Amino acid sequence: MSNTLSRRDFLKIGGVTAGALALGQFVPPKVAEAARSSGTLDATNSGYIPTMCEMCVWRCGVLAKVENGRVVKLEGNPQHPHSKGKLCPRGQSGLMNTYDQDRVLSPLVRVGKRGEGKFRKVSWDEALDYVAKKMLEIKDKYGPEAMVFSSTHNLSQVQFENLLNAFGSPNYGTQRSLCFNAMIVGNLLTYGMEEPGRDYSKLKYLILTGRNLAEAISTSETGDLIKSMDRKTKIVYLDPRFTKTAAKADEWCPIRPGTDLAFHLALLNVIITEKRYNASFVSRYTVGFDQLKASVKSYTPEWAANITEIPADTIRRIAREFADAAPYALAHNGWRTSNFVNSFQTARAIAILNALVGNWGKTLVPAAGEGSSALGAPPQPPYPRISALRLDGVPWKYPLVPFKLGVFQELRNNILTEDPYKVHGWLISRQNPIQSLPDRKRTLKAFGEMDFIVVVDIFLNDTAWFADVVLPEASYLERYDPMLPVGDKAFLRQPVIEPQGEAKSALWIYKQLGERLGLGDFFQYEDEEDYIRQQLAPLGISLEEVKAQGYAPLPASEEEENPYQWNTASGKIELYSETLANSGFDACPTWQEPPYPSAEQFYLLTGKVGQHTQFATQNNVLLHKYQDEPRLWMNPKAARRLGLADNDLVKVSSEVGAIKIALQVTEAIRPDCVYMTPGFGHISKGFTIGRGVGASDSALHVTYTDPVSGSQALSQTFVTVEKA
Repeated sequence: MSNTLSRRDFLKIGGVTAGALALGQFVPPKVAEAARSSGTLDATNSGYIPTMCEMCVWRCGVLAKVENGRVVKLEGNPQHPHSKGKLCPRGQSGLMNTYDQDRVLSPLVRVGKRGEGKFRKVSWDEALDYVAKKMLEIKDKYGPEAMVFSSTHNLSQVQFENLLNAFGSPNYGTQRSLCFNAMIVGNLLTYGMEEPGRDYSKLKYLILTGRNLAEAISTSETGDLIKSMDRKTKIVYLDPRFTKTAAKADEWCPIRPGTDLAFHLALLNVIITEKRYNASFVSRYTVGFDQLKASVKSYTPEWAANITEIPADTIRRIAREFADAAPYALAHNGWRTSNFVNSFQTARAIAILNALVGNWGKTLVPAAGEGSSALGAPPQPPYPRISALRLDGVPWKYPLVPFKLGVFQELRNNILTEDPYKVHGWLISRQNPIQSLPDRKRTLKAFGEMDFIVVVDIFLNDTAWFADVVLPEASYLERYDPMLPVGDKAFLRQPVIEPQGEAKSALWIYKQLGERLGLGDFFQYEDEEDYIRQQLAPLGISLEEVKAQGYAPLPASEEEENPYQWNTASGKIELYSETLANSGFDACPTWQEPPYPSAEQFYLLTGKVGQHTQFATQNNVLLHKYQDEPRLWMNPKAARRLGLADNDLVKVSSEVGAIKIALQVTEAIRPDCVYMTPGFGHISKGFTIGRGVGASDSALHVTYTDPVSGSQALSQTFVTVEKA
């Protein structure tokens, strides 16, 4: 595939998207007049408008370059802490999501069989009236719990959750159990906070456990990592695969999958038995050290070496180097930590490792959330009392999983088992469960059980393809979303062009639907600008000022931040957790043997690449242009054993499905593993570019759930590979 984009190629892109471009070519009066009055556009409708990216959840600050009323370039906003004047490839390509030829630009109602792809265009009134009618029918006949609501993390999620809670359903599906439940629950039970922040400014030693920061989402943190490399920070990277981060690290440890816990237990053993921990910090700020010491006594480097396949001397040396570099040492707590059913205990071990070396306030710091008490909000009445059990087993089966995280894969499973009851409807916003949930066949079967499915999105993705109604959302360059506090500023996402076709913002969609459901009191804002003005009211700053600069300054907190405050039951870092003990789980990190593949099987690994975000960007023409079609990684030793060669078409099979994909033979992976890039293999005919490219990992993944955190064990799927 060519890796260059000529002027002629770009003009061809413009040609195939002519319908979309014609709709968005000139900035209509509402946006243009507002931009000219704020000084961001000149008389020819050209200039820069500040807004925020949404090509991933990092939400960098963006300056949208507009020429003659059309977005022509996206640049990083120097004022935003996440972008710092830069954008990644996904962020730079974001305008092609807005101008994509496959955009859904009017409401659609299914007229054929589900999955047949036959829809008719309808007005917003007809679509919303129909959706409200079906939802109320389900509520009246089966109760509000018979409607499932699911959404991925986004700025309008607060109003999606408002709709969910006002409707009275307990059933909320988020992507978190497929990503970082293990890390969040582990941190909550150790520190009393979801995810501490990380300070690289004086870092001397870093252990990354599968955290592929060179290709992952956290753009600003990736920049901080690269700067720390320039300062000669030593980086130890654990991963069965030689990623771009491994290439940049000082030391790559190709650990056996599922054994990260054993490695970190051995680090704890060395640091405690050799008394290399920060005794004063541990004594003053932690509880349970004696229980921890007894718990890890047998986890020697020699014990771990047999399990991890990392030499004992290497483990012992890393433990000593890490402790010697303290307090400017950091064991990164990961992000996509849902890999094995023992990943929760791995997250606990990493959290405790940081506590032992006393790096709090140095490299590990309290993290600021996305909320801010300085911002206002529309008034609303209290939510109705919900008495029905949650379908995903929280808390009746998973007592330690926070409600807002949930266990998405179990929700899907229980739709099929009808345990504890049958559901009939599903409202999905900015999410693609057919691609993201493990065992795609089972997800499709669950969709078949639904009386009614409605999807809010900008594309006919795989999930929307099977919906009854598709409500077209405006792209992030065409809409307002609630403001986002980052540091000492609250940033604004604002439209830089009017929505194309009939696309609408989520704030508008949820309000209109809420009113038709008889829930208007929960949506007390006139329109998107009124919503944001209510947010700004306590700050005494006008929306017009914020439009011009892209953010509102937040007042300094009157209370001095104390890094040594933890919201745990003890008020300290809990090395031994009474909460875990009282719930019947191991109170200290304890070795849990993972399953291992047979001699004929491979671990199936998945992970991030720099060009794409989850399952949402594969139809982007620019990103597609700059990436070859993904292939299945396999080590040469394994390929020779199976008689396979580079670029062979192979069949990959698990106990739940099979796919065909081209092979990439590479030394950059362990012989007992194969790797495939997630997010490909789209089946929707609504995708011109992304359909049929690569293969879907969700067709192979088997559903395994950690009983403590509810995490889906994504790497616990084993596959066989043969020539197709």
